[in-house]
Amino acid sequence: MYHKPVLLHESVEGLQVQADGLYADVTFGGGGHSRAILELLGAGGRLFGFDQDVDAKANIIDDPRFVFIPQNFQFLKNFVRLHGAKQLDGVLADLGVSSHQFDVAAKGFSTRFDGRLDMRMDQQQEITAETIVNTFDQQELTDVFRKYGEMQQAWQMAGAIVTARQSAVIQTTQDLKQIVEPFLPRNRENKVLAQLFQAIRIEVNQELQVLEKFLEQCADVIKPGGRLVVISYHSLEDRLVKNFMRAGNANGIIEKDFYGKKLSPWEVISRKPIVPNTEEIKENNRARSAKLRIAQRNADD
Repeated sequence: MYHKPVLLHESVEGLQVQADGLYADVTFGGGGHSRAILELLGAGGRLFGFDQDVDAKANIIDDPRFVFIPQNFQFLKNFVRLHGAKQLDGVLADLGVSSHQFDVAAKGFSTRFDGRLDMRMDQQQEITAETIVNTFDQQELTDVFRKYGEMQQAWQMAGAIVTARQSAVIQTTQDLKQIVEPFLPRNRENKVLAQLFQAIRIEVNQELQVLEKFLEQCADVIKPGGRLVVISYHSLEDRLVKNFMRAGNANGIIEKDFYGKKLSPWEVISRKPIVPNTEEIKENNRARSAKLRIAQRNADD
């Protein structure tokens, strides 16, 4: 069961959907955002839904205006053009892991269940979480934990993992939790475990590299006046989104022309990120860390 989409009203409103427009929901999942967009589209409108998770196919919407593309959103530009659209009026991305993915123990995303150390969003790829914890050396694991989990005891945890796997292959989420248990601070165990799992998941799926590729394409894919709407769930994602919307690049450095005019394909619509209200967080715990940012494509000079 897919849960209620986060910031549904705010994100769809941010797209400023035109009845005859072309749109993409690049993280289709349970289809909640897509259904809300389709309600605003007329007969001449079209919506592309991207999702690499095979489970998302069960939620495909039976609507002639909807096209499902079972691909990672880093291939947005290629597949939109393959389906005959040169530019879109808007793109929506709800990043991170869906509630459904967290709730399926076999996927290994959650600290709550015992399951195989998988964490792949695309079941076709070879590298899993098990691959990483059993093959990366101590320095490589430390780098992953620090960079993607912003963890303080990264070196010590990495060392414990390398030592433990000499006795037996680390196969399950429970195996991993037992190994790192001595390094979990009292009363913050769940938070630190979540950071650890996040770090490994980001490495498995190359999430930040994929996000950067996607954001780089959006300036070509979205037509002048069109909207880019992105919901992120941790500071690493949010920083990338903020930088691209502000400056058109990953480092956030604004370039200017000879006359001092800012060279960025985007105008930021949401000066501060839009966050869920207390009622939504109460109804959907996944929403607690969500940040929504909106930008509009500038006209080409």
